[in-house]
Amino acid sequence: MTVLVVLTNVPDRAAAEKLARDLVDRRLAACVNVLAPCRSFYRWEGAVQQDEEVPLLIKTTRARYPALETAIREGHPNELPEIVAVPIECGLAAYLEWVSAETTA
Repeated sequence: MTVLVVLTNVPDRAAAEKLARDLVDRRLAACVNVLAPCRSFYRWEGAVQQDEEVPLLIKTTRARYPALETAIREGHPNELPEIVAVPIECGLAAYLEWVSAETTA
């Protein structure tokens, strides 16, 4: 079992909470942390942009990642959403097992 933390940002808190609830309801994520808004700077279509965004930390498994990515892309308001998955190398075994159990389809 490989547990992942998936990062994405959405434009506002309402979008963040809607996406978080959907991912947990569908068992694509065991837990989603909706963080405080942040200011993001990035280059898009040749120009430097800056926007306020709400980051999400999504806990899932490698097995559920493909469906999770699809759900994020479908529910995300941005044309090219940030979706980055980082494997958890170490962690409390009971918590990692809980993530796996909660994301079993």
